[in-house]
This record gives sequence, C-alpha cells and structure tokens, in this order.
Amino acid sequence: METWTIMKVLEWTKGHFEQKGLDSPRLDAELILAHVLKIQRVMLYARFDQPLSTEELAQIRALVARRARKEPIAYLLGTKEIWSLPLEVTPATLIPRPDTETLIEESLKLLKGFEAPIIADVGTGSGAIALALAKELPAATVYALEVSAEARAVAERNVARHQLHNVRVLASDLLSGLPLSVQGLHLVVANLPYIPTAELANLMPDVRQYEPHLALDGGRDGLELIRRLIPEATRLLLPGGALALEAGLGQDSPLREALLQAGLQDVETVADPGGVPRVTYGRRPVLH
Repeated sequence: METWTIMKVLEWTKGHFEQKGLDSPRLDAELILAHVLKIQRVMLYARFDQPLSTEELAQIRALVARRARKEPIAYLLGTKEIWSLPLEVTPATLIPRPDTETLIEESLKLLKGFEAPIIADVGTGSGAIALALAKELPAATVYALEVSAEARAVAERNVARHQLHNVRVLASDLLSGLPLSVQGLHLVVANLPYIPTAELANLMPDVRQYEPHLALDGGRDGLELIRRLIPEATRLLLPGGALALEAGLGQDSPLREALLQAGLQDVETVADPGGVPRVTYGRRPVLH
C-alpha cells in the first residue's frame, strides 16, 4: 500500500492546484496541510517524511476539492489575519483585504488628539476595522454596526476571542442602531459595498461565487450605501470628528465632492500601497 507523506501530498496538491489555474498553488497547499495537521507551515518541511493517517488524508482531500472549485482559502481555514489579528471569517462575512489596513492607518491618524474617542464602524462584517482600532486605542469606545445577523455573530466571536471589551457589536442599518445615549462620534469609519452592480459578474470566481453579495454590491455606481451614510454620519460627528471611507478605483473624485457638499472640510484621498486611491475622508469643522 502506498504511503502518503507530508511532502508527497504537498507536491501532489501543488500540481493539482496548478492544473486548476489557482494563483498561489504552493501556498494554498501548505496552508491546507498545516491547518489539518495543526502545525506551522515551516514545520511541514521539518517533518516532510511523516506519513499521514487515513483521517488526515480524508480531511485534506475534502479541503483540496473545495479549493479546486475556487472556494477562498480563508473560508476553508475559517480564519484571516489583518492588522496582526487572526479573525474568524465565514461565507457570511467579506474576507478582510490588505487594502483595508490603509483605512485603519488613516483612521488612527484622524483620531490623534482625542483621549477617549467614540467610534462607529459601519458594516463591520467580521469586525476587522473595529477590532484593529480597539486594539490600538484601549480608551476608545467602538460600536461595530452590522445589518446581517450572521455577520454580527462572527464579529461577536472575534471580539470575545481577542477580549476587546471596548467593542460593542450592534444590529444596525448604517448608523440607525446606535444607542440613544451616543450624543456624538469622533470617527465614523466604513468599508461599505462599493462595487457597481454591473461589475459583479466580472469579479474573480472565488469572490463572485462565494463572498456575500450584500457586502459587495454598491448599486448602480457603487456608491449608493456610502451616499446614504454621508449625511447620517455628518449629523453625528462632533466638531473635529471625521468620516473615513474605503472605496475603489475612480470613486475618489465623486466621494470628495459628496463630502464637501455635506459640509465637511480637510477632505483628502489616500492611496493604498498598490497606488489605488483607497481612502477618502473629511472632518466636521470646529466651531470657533
């Protein structure tokens, strides 16, 4: 009977993924094996000649079949790291992207000078932005607002996992679910859906077929929800408070215009590391 060692399975899986046209066949193979064996990826090479059990092979085979159908690796493993925080993700939540770290960075800059800021993360999904800000700002109060009950459950588990007790996950359509006791906010931050409906069909299969359309579909021009949020956020911002929004290519100009029309100032757009204008923000004027 043939013995399947770690290295043999790794090489076979890599080759299978190459045939299926996956972008990172070796990495995906390593991640699946390390996940099933509950070891770090580097240990796969330290134990390359270790035979695998029938049960381990069955688990690997099932995950390999799902990945070959283009199901995202983050959903297979049930986790994705952002801002050095490993987060649970499920098909109810968008998979956090490195682009969003630009939104987190800019949010932290906008909050400089506020000792105990009150923050609303609108459309929190897995809780990625809310948890990153809460981790960096222990004195902050962070409201993680989400319309999807399934996504809220994931965010709740991520809050509990990282014991970030300054985050409250709430059912909310945009800002409508904030407690009445919240009289104002120092920051409203949002990574809302911003892909125009007509472009959804052109997305990569792993995104189009598996990630929640509720978290992707931004309407006709991609900015429908964001346009709804801007006046709500502006009303709730404290003087000097900021609204920070993630968006896609070509959306920065209409967003800047919308923020200026809402009466915000210091309106800027910041590019992500790939050069895409990713984050647009503005501040509520300080009254003198």
